[in-house]
Order: sequence, then C-alpha cells, then structure tokens
Amino acid sequence: MSNITKHSAYKYERKGQSVAPLSVFFLRLVRSSLFAIALIVFSTGIGTVGYHLLSNLGWIDSFYMACMILTGMGPTVNMDSDGAKIFSSFYALYSGVIFLGITAVFFAPVVHRLLHILHVEDGKEKD
Repeated sequence: MSNITKHSAYKYERKGQSVAPLSVFFLRLVRSSLFAIALIVFSTGIGTVGYHLLSNLGWIDSFYMACMILTGMGPTVNMDSDGAKIFSSFYALYSGVIFLGITAVFFAPVVHRLLHILHVEDGKEKD
C-alpha cells in the first residue's frame, strides 16, 4: 500500500502513523484555505447586506464597514437608527468569534503537521 493511499486528505494521521506526504498536506492546506475563504465571503456578505439595509449605506460603504468590523479594525460610520446599532453590535460579536474560527481553520493543517512531526516515534519500543 502506497503512502498516498494510506493517508487521506480528510482524516488526519494518528500519533503512531507516519507523517503524510507533501501532496496530502498540500491538499489539506488547499481544502482548509478554500473553507476559510468561504467563511470570509459568507461573513462579509452578511455584514454588507445588513449594513446596506439597516444603516442606509451604499454597497461599497457597507462592504467597507463589514470588512473593517470583520478584521477587528473597528467601525467607520456611526449608526443612527436603533436597528443599525443592534445589528452592528451583534455583527461585531459574531465577527470576533468567526475571525478566531477562520484563523484556526486556516492554520490547522500546518499546526497538525508540525505537532505530528515532533511526536512521530522513531520505531523503537519504549519500556
């Protein structure tokens, strides 16, 4: 059985297994990156539509505001209505959590590979 068939891009190897080949690692990295990008697009879309509808901003200003909140930079426009303030508050809370989640998803394959390399046994039994 070849190394590539033993390792799946969907299942991470366990402690006793050998480190996955670079091709499997890169496939995992691409998959995680695409998922992180999808989360960013989805989250930015929620913010853009919400700011456009609730605070009467144009599409470009709404997109800018959503991006600034999502990245933790902060708001650029004061919210005038109560609905816009409530949306902005919940979107800021959501953005803080999703930013950490996106970071975790993006770096998971790299961190796993580094930790797995550090913990691979050299084949000797320990008493």
